[in-house]
Amino acid sequence: MDEIIVSVIERLGLFGLFVLMALENIFPPMPSEAVMGSAALAIERGTWSFWPVMFAGTAGTLLGNYVWFWFGDRWGYRRLGPFIERWGRWLTLEWEDVEKASGFFRRHGHWVVFLLRATPVMRTMISLPAGLAHMGKLKFCLFTAAGAALWNAMLIIGTQWLARTFSDSDNVVGIFVISTIVLALVAYIWRLATWKPRAKR
Repeated sequence: MDEIIVSVIERLGLFGLFVLMALENIFPPMPSEAVMGSAALAIERGTWSFWPVMFAGTAGTLLGNYVWFWFGDRWGYRRLGPFIERWGRWLTLEWEDVEKASGFFRRHGHWVVFLLRATPVMRTMISLPAGLAHMGKLKFCLFTAAGAALWNAMLIIGTQWLARTFSDSDNVVGIFVISTIVLALVAYIWRLATWKPRAKR
């Protein structure tokens, strides 16, 4: 299984890695753990190198986050509300979620963009309130890139550690990567199937 995963990511190339990481931050069902985990396997096998993977992954993350920042910055609360109301089901997002994230951003300041990018909690969601608050574009990009680089480095190093620690057990990392993708898709489909706006609950 590990060989299959490495083969797929190698066929996509670094540009494909960049695109996948951008999409992971725009549309819900693509987990960064699986994407960067696959790239880490390629590094461990010696077909890719650490720094090109880090650059491609971090650049893709920055682009994906900037899309949501741009929406918040350009559209503002007035235009974004109807968009979330119309497409929130597919994004599994409600306006109340945006308000909560905006309140969190206002309480804790710009540094939460960096801190949350390096954690599994609200990593992409925080980009929208940052845009709504008209955070400086350069500061947003710097904080997002730094947090994304830290998160991606942890994913790469963690996956490499798993591959080396369980080197005698075939396909451990491959199973982890595939399981992450399957769980993310199942969770997304479940949320779509059971979606009901809070106002109708």
